[in-house]
Amino acid sequence: MKKHNFNAGPSILPREVIEQTAQAVLDFNGSGLSVLEISHRAKDFQPVVDEAVALFKELLNIPEGYSVLFLGGGASLEFCMIPFNFLEKKAAYLNTGVWAKKAMKEAKGFGEVVEVASSAEATYTYIPKDYTVPADVDYFHITTNNTIYGTELKEDLDVNVPMIADMSSDIFSRPIDVSKYICIYGGGQKNLAPAGVTFVIVKNDALGKVSRYIPTMLNYQTHVDGGSMFNTPPVLPIYTALQTLRWIKAQGGVAEMERRAIEKADMLYAEIDRNKMFVGTAAKEDRSRMNICFVMAPEYKDLEADFLKFATERGMVGIKGHRSVGGFRASCYNAMPKESVQALIDCMQEFEKLH
Repeated sequence: MKKHNFNAGPSILPREVIEQTAQAVLDFNGSGLSVLEISHRAKDFQPVVDEAVALFKELLNIPEGYSVLFLGGGASLEFCMIPFNFLEKKAAYLNTGVWAKKAMKEAKGFGEVVEVASSAEATYTYIPKDYTVPADVDYFHITTNNTIYGTELKEDLDVNVPMIADMSSDIFSRPIDVSKYICIYGGGQKNLAPAGVTFVIVKNDALGKVSRYIPTMLNYQTHVDGGSMFNTPPVLPIYTALQTLRWIKAQGGVAEMERRAIEKADMLYAEIDRNKMFVGTAAKEDRSRMNICFVMAPEYKDLEADFLKFATERGMVGIKGHRSVGGFRASCYNAMPKESVQALIDCMQEFEKLH
């Protein structure tokens, strides 16, 4: 039976990327050694990093003056690295979910933090719209896609202060204007690579502005100067990231990823809205294309476990909602084929006929 991988992360990767990585695990670049056992400073590996950086810049149209880094620690470590490197006195945060809240919590250890708006009172089911970002903040931090609650900022905001974004779960799913940000970061395990690598896009001249001492490993300048090689980087996930970046380019680039994301999301949301057994949880104008969240309609609430079992038996993997919100979540990252989304829709329609 074919499996349809809707896991929220670590999540689906293109099949050819998995196969290329598997081959490199057996024999990297004809070296007779596994990518798992080569030195990160081996002459054969430096071109992997160089090409991955070059493709990042090409696919996202990153302007001059920015560096692309591959680090460890996940986005959770960036929650403190961001204020370490950029927060001198005051920062502003938009609270749109668990991860935004965690990022804000870390920043409070470094200076004043202003929560410009929050959708917590509605269980983060929408993106706040009417708020003012103070003009005197060092930066404004946003989380562009909220994996747990299924909301997403689908366009770059216009603000008059430096902007920083956690794009862990929607990077490469739409074109972005990198020049609007001084830093974009995220864990790689959604749209890029297996868990273990964190990407950081940082504006070089935004660094070195804080007066505090920054520990060497937590200083972005260390990694800019070292080309992500100050210490041993996550070699295998970087190799896989390169294969994914090549795949995105071969498929038609970020614009094609966005077209597919819209198509898949529109298909599934249309079924959620049509099918009387299910209800979408996010405000329609803020619905995520990456993480599509829904629950049983109130009159069918007692069938939630039955539907999960029904869908699982038909090859749907990872559709159970996050433990904090329940229901269902279908994560439709770039590598998710349209056919898998259709298979889930077929499941929902079949279940509807039975009940």
